[in-house]
Amino acid sequence: MHDKLIKIYRLLLDRYGHLHWWPAETPFEVCVGAILTQNTNWGNVEKAIANLKREGLLSPEALRDLPLERLAEVIRPAGFFNVKSERLKEFIAWLFGRYDGSLERIFAVEWRILRKELLTVKGIGPETCDSILLYAGAKPSFVVDAYTRRLLTSLGLISGREGYEEIRALFMENLPQDVELFNEYHALIVQNAKEHCRKKPRCAGCALHFCPSGDR
Repeated sequence: MHDKLIKIYRLLLDRYGHLHWWPAETPFEVCVGAILTQNTNWGNVEKAIANLKREGLLSPEALRDLPLERLAEVIRPAGFFNVKSERLKEFIAWLFGRYDGSLERIFAVEWRILRKELLTVKGIGPETCDSILLYAGAKPSFVVDAYTRRLLTSLGLISGREGYEEIRALFMENLPQDVELFNEYHALIVQNAKEHCRKKPRCAGCALHFCPSGDR
């Protein structure tokens, strides 16, 4: 499996180059974006984050003090804004309750321990948790999303019925625990999925020429 995963990575890297994901100015912006991107596309998240920035609200202190109803209004472009405002508040409450509002303090915790703790926060599922760890905290925790599942299923490496942790383990157990590698790999999978490995595959021109799926 190691050789197959490395082959996929190198082929995608040759095609797309380094993508330098995640698009954010600060680690806290990454955390907010990881929560807002649940069940929506990144374009909508960018609009919501732009609203937060414009109103000077993109900080732990500002979000802590902002009324829930007002937060929902500001992040409305991200969709499911009532739910997501509550999830942001839950994260902020945990951040201040456990770590005095400091991202430096949370990321000083051994990341495997931190992962277990983050997963206890209401609204923080595995994908959001690993996005925060990898992209905000620079911790070697691979992020799995729908694109990852689709790609590995198309390549015949999984059945598609596996759970999140089972798919994540393929990367965690067969690749070096390297933040830059995990960062780039996930970004490359996303890029390939947008261009080729869609729900209805566009296989022509895909860098993964050995894929058994699709209409080559």
